[in-house]
Amino acid sequence: MARENKRRAHGRRSPWAAAALIGIGLLLTGGAYAGASAAMAATNETQVATALTVEDGKKLFQANCATCHGLNLQGTESGPSLYGVGELSVEFQVATGRMPLQAQAPQAPQKPVQFTEEQILAIAAYVQDVAPGPSFPEDEVLDGEGDVARGAELFRINCAMCHNVAGAGGALTEGKYAPALDKTSALHMYAAMVTGPQNMPVFSDMNLTTEDKRDIISSLLFQQEAVSPGGFTLGSLGPVSEGLFIWIFGIGTLIAITVWITAKSN
Repeated sequence: MARENKRRAHGRRSPWAAAALIGIGLLLTGGAYAGASAAMAATNETQVATALTVEDGKKLFQANCATCHGLNLQGTESGPSLYGVGELSVEFQVATGRMPLQAQAPQAPQKPVQFTEEQILAIAAYVQDVAPGPSFPEDEVLDGEGDVARGAELFRINCAMCHNVAGAGGALTEGKYAPALDKTSALHMYAAMVTGPQNMPVFSDMNLTTEDKRDIISSLLFQQEAVSPGGFTLGSLGPVSEGLFIWIFGIGTLIAITVWITAKSN
C-alpha cells in the first residue's frame, strides 16, 4: 500500500505546470499574431504607397492647392498659373515645405513638409500630366562625381553674389533672402537652377549646361561634407563676422582681464 502511494506521489504533476504551459502557449500565439500583423501592415503600406496614381495626385491637388492655383492649374488672384512649371518645380516647392503657403510674404519660407513622398510625387505627376514642364534629371547629374573645382568656380561666378561664396545664404532686397545651401539636397539644387524659384533666375542649358549644373552640385555636396580646418566657421560669412567675433569676445576678454588685474592689485 505504501509503495502504491509512493508511485502516485512521483507521478503527480506540479500545480504550476499547467499555468506554465498556458503561459508558453499564450506567448507563442501572441508572437505569431504580432508577426503576422506586422507583415500584413507592411504589405498594406506598400500597397498604399505604390497605389498612388495621377488621379490620386489630382484629388490631393484639388484638396490642397486648387484654392490658390485653380482647379485646372490656371491660377487665381492668390496664386500663379502652373502651366509649364512641370513636376520638378512641384516636387521642389512641396518637398521643401514652401507649399502650401501659410501666409502671403515677400518670400515663401521652408517649413515642415505636409505630405509623404508618395503624395508629393503623385501631385507632381498630375501637374506634369496636365501641363508638362521640367522633369527629373538623370541620376548621373546628382551623383556628386562631377568636377568639384570647376563647379566651385562656376558657383562663384553665377551664384555667390546671392548665396555667398560658401553657400551660407544672404539677404536680398525688400525682406527677401537667398537660403543657405548647407543642407540642400542635390535634387533641389538642380531644381532651383532649372525652375528658378522665388527670386532665383532660371539657368537654362544656354547659361549652364547639364554638365555645368552637375559640377556645381558636386562642389556644393563636397562643401557640405568638408571639415573646416580653421575651427568654427562662424556661418562661413567671411571676415566681417570673424572680425566682429574677435572684437566682441577677444577684445572684451582682454578688457575684462585688465580690469580684474587692476582691481586685484589695488
